[in-house]
Amino acid sequence: MREAIAPWSPPQGNTVELVAMGTSWDAVRVSARFGRAVIDRLGDQCGAVIVDGYGSVLYWLIKPGSADAWTLPSYIVGILGSSAYVAVPPVRRTSGPGLHWDVPLTPLCYLTDTVLLHAALAAEIALVNGPRP
Repeated sequence: MREAIAPWSPPQGNTVELVAMGTSWDAVRVSARFGRAVIDRLGDQCGAVIVDGYGSVLYWLIKPGSADAWTLPSYIVGILGSSAYVAVPPVRRTSGPGLHWDVPLTPLCYLTDTVLLHAALAAEIALVNGPRP
């Protein structure tokens, strides 16, 4: 289930904003190639997703601290918490090249449920790499 907007608002003009993690949200980072399949798995339950078209990376926004106990392989899934920053595109930038919203941010599409995201990531990892022992 997607969650409503927290007390944070994305850049409104044309400027990218560097946002510190851990206050309004944390982020989950994966490669764009891997992440597109995860977006498909989540379907309508996917919250907003930032894509860095130059770095070929996707970022999901999640509740702060909600992925701290995850044990997914760090070479596939990066958890960005309170010591990290993410570049956030303006709210209206929904296409590339470069930094943009792959799944646009709206008042009803913001944070992705971490239980659902973890399950989708784990399923995709198992599909690509085989089940974990």
